[in-house]
Order: sequence, then C-alpha cells, then structure tokens
Amino acid sequence: MILSCSLFAQDKKYFDAPFGGGGGYTPGWIFVNLDEYNKQLVSFGSGQLSKSGFYTSGGAGFVYIGFVPNLRIGGMGFGGRTSASSLLDGFERETIYQISGGGLTVEYTLPFIKNIAVSVGSVIGGGSIQVDLYRNKGNYDWQSLWLEVSTASSSSPNISRRLSNGFFLLTPMINIDIPFYRFISFRLGCGYQLAVGNTWKVDNDKELSNVPSKLNGNSFFIQSGIFFGFFSF
Repeated sequence: MILSCSLFAQDKKYFDAPFGGGGGYTPGWIFVNLDEYNKQLVSFGSGQLSKSGFYTSGGAGFVYIGFVPNLRIGGMGFGGRTSASSLLDGFERETIYQISGGGLTVEYTLPFIKNIAVSVGSVIGGGSIQVDLYRNKGNYDWQSLWLEVSTASSSSPNISRRLSNGFFLLTPMINIDIPFYRFISFRLGCGYQLAVGNTWKVDNDKELSNVPSKLNGNSFFIQSGIFFGFFSF
C-alpha cells in the first residue's frame, strides 16, 4: 500500500507540466511568392515554377527546460527546391530555385490541453535563397570549355548564372505533438517565415541591384514530423 501510494503521488507531480524532449525528421511543404520570378522565366523559356509550393525536408529537436513550466527550447533546419526545364530552339533551358533556413526554437506549450502538446512559439535564425539559371546547347568538350572561358570575345551560346540571397528570419509557428508510447511523437504544424534582408548577389558574390522586393524569403509552410525521445504531455 505504501509503495502504491508513493508511485501515485509521484505520477501526479510528474504530470503537472510537460516533460522530456527529443528530435527527429520534419518533412514539410512551403509556399513562396515566385510571381516576379516567373514573369522573367516567360522570356527565358525554361517554363514557370509551380505556384502551389514544393516539398522541404529537415530536422528538429527540443527539450523542456523544467525550471520554467511549459517552456521548451530547441532548434530546427530545413531545405527544399523546385525546378523547371524545357528544350527551346535547340537550347536546354533550366531554372532551379532553392530555399533553406533554420535556427533556435522557443515554444510555450498550452497548459490547459492535456495528453498532447499544443505549442506556440518562434524560430529565430537565418536562411538563404539560391537560384540557378542554365542555357546549354549540346555537350561539352574539355578543350573547348577552357577556350570558352579564357577568350574574352567568346560567342558561346552556353550561359549559367547563380543568384543568391541571405537573410535573417523570424518565424511564428504553432505545433501539435501527439505522443505514442512515450518514446515516439508525431507532429503537425504550420508557420509563417518573415525574412529580414534583401541583398542579392550574382555568381561569385557580385552585387545584384534592382531585384524586386517581393523576391524574398517570406513564406507560409506546413510541417509534419516524427520524433524520438521521451515525451510526457
């Protein structure tokens, strides 16, 4: 009886606030405003990028810090890409858009919801965008490749450009974590990424001016995940 009462008391105290932590894989879907970019792709001829978003993958982890009930800290990172290509006038044309980001996560789990964790918080960190443009005709030869890049008057039809943009990000988000046998948790969540900074570079870090302001890292995303650790919600 004494042992039973002792365990019951410990259990009651143990579940007063969420406890534990873990990490895992977080696939998602991100929606980026590509309208201004797609306007230029019409003349470039590669075809336009999808407006319905694209897949991202990454990882995340967290731990409840204990001395502040319901507060957990952690980190997350993600990356994703979308592309379009076509064959036009004998040229292979392709564009590849990539976005990535990550940082520190700070979340508060709502104390009036039991058995699952409904948490609101934010990611504070940084991210980047990279855009690659290619126009190629035929295959390459070792000698002609070096002649192409070494001759100032080269009239090669092959073109490649890399555009890049780094930014700070602040991402309000909400996550729902559902534990399974205490050691596995499944996540559904969403958030909105706010990007600060719009300095674009081209090729080997040459400044690129007059880029439309709407071409930034601001984006809505949905997220899922499977986490391994110990979870007491």
